[in-house]
Amino acid sequence: MKRHSEKLQGWIFSLPAVIILLMFTLLPILFSFYLSFNKVNLIGEVSYTFTGLKNYIDALKDPRVIIALKNTLKYVVIVVPVQTLIALLLAYILNSGIKFQTGFRTLLFLPTLTSSSALTMIFMFLFSVNGPVNKLLVNAGILDQPIGFLSESSTVLYAIIIMNVWSTVPMFMTIYLAGLQDIPKTMYEAAEIDGANAFQRLTRITVPQLVPVTNYILMVGLASTFQLFDQTYIVSGGSGGPNNATLTLSLIIYQYAFKTFGTMGYASAVAVVLTVFIFVITMILRKFSNEDVTGEGGL
Repeated sequence: MKRHSEKLQGWIFSLPAVIILLMFTLLPILFSFYLSFNKVNLIGEVSYTFTGLKNYIDALKDPRVIIALKNTLKYVVIVVPVQTLIALLLAYILNSGIKFQTGFRTLLFLPTLTSSSALTMIFMFLFSVNGPVNKLLVNAGILDQPIGFLSESSTVLYAIIIMNVWSTVPMFMTIYLAGLQDIPKTMYEAAEIDGANAFQRLTRITVPQLVPVTNYILMVGLASTFQLFDQTYIVSGGSGGPNNATLTLSLIIYQYAFKTFGTMGYASAVAVVLTVFIFVITMILRKFSNEDVTGEGGL
């Protein structure tokens, strides 16, 4: 009787969170999945016309969706490993007992306290034609004249990549710091006695011991980078320009959902594809993560 009472109390306390999860997460996902099989009319009386897999087939043939996918994949492939490596190295340095490490931690963590929109506006100033970055490169002799980092299709995505790496590294660095503090110091002391240098201690003790933390950071990084939206929206004004260079999957979903008439169902289909894409990649990474940690296959 007591056991059933405890279960009931647990469900009662969990009920508000479950209701919020259902209302604002699960139901919207299911409704978006339903919309992806329909042509939606939002003018006048809202109506839905079942179209089957047409939206999905059209999405696979849409050249703008293909461009958005390529841009997104390029962004993910560069940002995820770079931000993970920099976060690990910074955490390792800050955990090594250097002077003023508390001050450095606070200074490096500051970008996470600033909104993404504000950081984007700051970087737009930094990378503008008359901004500090151009002036520095011209004065250093690297450039003959200022270039439009944010107005040229060959450079704008890389500017966004630099901005996002700078803004996301502090959070992952903090997670790595927590992981580093869980590694027994006796392992490092034994390695020192055996004559291992700093690089050997990093590669043979720190990195293997941080595999679970790294796997978590990789999964979070993949999920967030695939959903890149606000920076590209602000930089391009929502157009995905110049020349579709900042067009990402999240941005094209927004365009088809709210900027193009009669394509809400089509936007939902692209959103479902993106969700499935993220889910599959995350599950693959999780499978390999479990194999690395346990030495066994399977979930």
